[in-house]
Amino acid sequence: MSRQRQVYRILFHNRGKLYELHARSVSQSALLGFVEVEGLLFGERSGVVVDPGEERLKAEFSGVRRIYVPMHAVVRIDEVEREGVNKIHADQGEGGKITPFPSPIFTRRD
Repeated sequence: MSRQRQVYRILFHNRGKLYELHARSVSQSALLGFVEVEGLLFGERSGVVVDPGEERLKAEFSGVRRIYVPMHAVVRIDEVEREGVNKIHADQGEGGKITPFPSPIFTRRD
């Protein structure tokens, strides 16, 4: 019986946009407050049809073995059956033109 390999879809905020990436491994990082994403997957598509959004992501993450995403930036992590298309969505939250100020994960109690 062959074991199917795991594929994760990660959605997170980065520079006012919502990134959707597919990866082989997602785990809690040794760095406090970060999620470790390893083994980014980019589909091998035919040379006839090229998705400029995915090509831009491929160029941005070329040579990257793993990324560390701040926990407060993560929107959702799903384990999916197969890899899909990596995308950058326009973030429409708060009117679409406001970048939220990073907030601390832990708040101080007095």
